[in-house]
Amino acid sequence: MRQVYLDYSATTPVKEDVWKAMLPYYTDFYGNPSSLYSVGLEAKAGLDKARGQVADLINAEPREITFTSCGTEADNWVLEGVADKLKEKGKHIITSKIEHHAILHTCEYLEKHGFEVTYLDVDSEGFVKPEVLEDAIRDDTILISIMMVNNEIGTVEPIKELAAVAKKHKIYFHTDAVQGLGNVPIDVKDLGIDFMSMSAHKIYGPKGVGALYTRKGIKIPNFMHGGAQETKRRAGTENVAGIVGFGKAAELAHANLEHHRAHCSELRDYLRKEIEEKISGIQVNGPRDHRHPGNLNVCFDYIEGESILLMLDGFGVAVSTGSACSSKSLVPSHVLEAIGVSITKMNGAVRFTVGDFTTKEDIDYTVDALKTVVEKLREWSPVTGQEGW
Repeated sequence: MRQVYLDYSATTPVKEDVWKAMLPYYTDFYGNPSSLYSVGLEAKAGLDKARGQVADLINAEPREITFTSCGTEADNWVLEGVADKLKEKGKHIITSKIEHHAILHTCEYLEKHGFEVTYLDVDSEGFVKPEVLEDAIRDDTILISIMMVNNEIGTVEPIKELAAVAKKHKIYFHTDAVQGLGNVPIDVKDLGIDFMSMSAHKIYGPKGVGALYTRKGIKIPNFMHGGAQETKRRAGTENVAGIVGFGKAAELAHANLEHHRAHCSELRDYLRKEIEEKISGIQVNGPRDHRHPGNLNVCFDYIEGESILLMLDGFGVAVSTGSACSSKSLVPSHVLEAIGVSITKMNGAVRFTVGDFTTKEDIDYTVDALKTVVEKLREWSPVTGQEGW
């Protein structure tokens, strides 16, 4: 049976050049990078090279990159670190209603500890408007955190304009770029941001490795305590092989960005066209432009997205009903709710994400399987044809 992977926003396969770059750090250069003997110095050299590779991808300086275990850790670190640093100045944080749960749940944690959080509304395509942000700012606002690219509907937020609003009011600005890294051009200097979270496994690197960009001159309290690793910013022996893999993945993403974007957007648009032509009763969510190049989020009337997912899996096709980090939750998508999708429609939502290894033949096979699945599920559904969809 053919296997088609269309969930690249959940994770990506590790590219061959990446795992080949990692292997020597398991077999030959396995030393502790804090050690002074040669095998440790070789590990340290790999660490330093990777830091430069990640920095190059976003036009940062290597010293502005701190490696973490994942994007979620980086998100937690910024929110809790800034809150701790500036709690005497103010206790107000601004974010949006469509953020990843790594941001939303951390904000909920901070609310339980005396902080106030404003959750900004978005428009019907998921965009945060600069004027809406402006209106939410208070004298005690200490941090604004808006994601770069939405993980469910693919909206690419106007980060440069939003960061300019924050800068005007001298407020720290953070963006979660986990879905943006390697998918949209990122120049941290041009964007004018203070902090940015990243993850390796979304750009064909290994799982368990992330990074935090912190603009030069800014220091927030450490999130982890212990040794002096990562220039005393993040304690714990570094995952050298994983970080080396992140560096190689960043190097490849930098070199192939335009080709990657063109390849993915072409297949994404073809998938949309084929679905719209061959399956009735659908609704595409999110913007047509200013969108993640591989993302397509579609609601199918009268049936549940989870049923579509499970039946497509029987055809060897892997898709998602939303964020993989909360795929076992029965709670409706907070993102679709925020853009005004009805509860009946959002239950039928499916997210497709194409990537570097996706082919036109994969799309054709998927659409044929999807048509069969949707027809069968609608045949079984007791609400097919009813009003209110």
